[in-house]
Amino acid sequence: MHDTDDRGAALARDFSLANPPPGFIDHPAPFWAALRRHAPVHRLDERSVYLTAYDDVLAVYRSAAVSSDKQQAFAPVFGTGAPLYAHHTTSLVFNDPPRHTRVRRILMGALNQRAIARMEAGVKALVDDLLDVLAGEPAPDLIAHFAAQIPVEVIGNLLAIPRGDRGPLRGWSLAILSALEPAPSAAVQAAGNAAVTEFLDYLRMLVAERRAQPGDPEVDVLTRLMLGDAEGALDEAELMHNCIFLLNAGHETTTNLIGNGALLLMTHRDQLARLLAEPALINPAVEELLRLESPIQINNRLTTEAVPLPSGTTLPAGTFVHLAIGAANRDPAVFADPDRLDITRSPNHHLAFGQGAHACSGMNVARMEARIALGRLFQRFPRLAPDGEPVRDRRLRFRGFSRLPVRLG
Repeated sequence: MHDTDDRGAALARDFSLANPPPGFIDHPAPFWAALRRHAPVHRLDERSVYLTAYDDVLAVYRSAAVSSDKQQAFAPVFGTGAPLYAHHTTSLVFNDPPRHTRVRRILMGALNQRAIARMEAGVKALVDDLLDVLAGEPAPDLIAHFAAQIPVEVIGNLLAIPRGDRGPLRGWSLAILSALEPAPSAAVQAAGNAAVTEFLDYLRMLVAERRAQPGDPEVDVLTRLMLGDAEGALDEAELMHNCIFLLNAGHETTTNLIGNGALLLMTHRDQLARLLAEPALINPAVEELLRLESPIQINNRLTTEAVPLPSGTTLPAGTFVHLAIGAANRDPAVFADPDRLDITRSPNHHLAFGQGAHACSGMNVARMEARIALGRLFQRFPRLAPDGEPVRDRRLRFRGFSRLPVRLG
């Protein structure tokens, strides 16, 4: 036991996000367990910490003394004149009130429950078409041929982007989001800046066309966003950058959720059998998949005042906080047997979508897509199984696969 504790203490002491330890990206749970035990508030440098305990992460999410504004953090990384800086400091997720309140209100008005309900029939048809294509693939890849296609088409439909224009969308999204890694290289930043520039050029043309011929605001989210609501409207930069945000937020997380969830079910046949026998379990199953393999692994905040944590530490004002969502979702203080997949787990108060004022604005769209995609995938191919080794995405902020070869059965 003493040797195990010493090893855990060493893992915690030496942990770094800038230079993650070997094995962390593939199997992070042992590192998180060591950090929760030995250093739940782990200092990364003199101004930043990494939190792995559920209660501490939740406390920061709910605190009024933290900021999501990233101007301070992104200026030295991207430079204030860079397209990436302009995008990430204008989009919803990296802003504080009053801008965050106003932009979120308009976005949530466009993504209301009625709008999501209207989307369901189209998502079912899309998934069924993709499953037909998957059945004919000589070497089916569940990411390229299925999971990555769904959110791009859903967001494309929401914004009424012509189908022939959708080819670059996934590449733009991946390039922009990859620049959010803890230490993006010059090449990654260059690709991200080019993607923002190209996407903005396309959106200016699309918005001009939509102003000339507005769509039905009940089904065309872009037209709805352009109109604003009774309390105000987005300015031009906010409109453009939050259209990019909609694609990025919905694309990466949903692709990862479907891919991660499919692999978990393929490799936990008892849970898959239970789901196939009781299809109504798809909703709690999606929540458990979100918990066990959270599509987003790291979120960030900057303390604006001293923030006391339940673990006993007080974070001083000016601390950059890295919230380890995946670690919090496997905290044994909150989740019994946390490394076990249990599609009937209840309660399941995971933090995959965040909490508080910045909780994911598209969470119900993502849930709907995952419920339909995974439910219909395994109904169609109940013997679906991995065919060779999956290729994991090596980024730290996002958890998913770049390739997931499968055998349809």
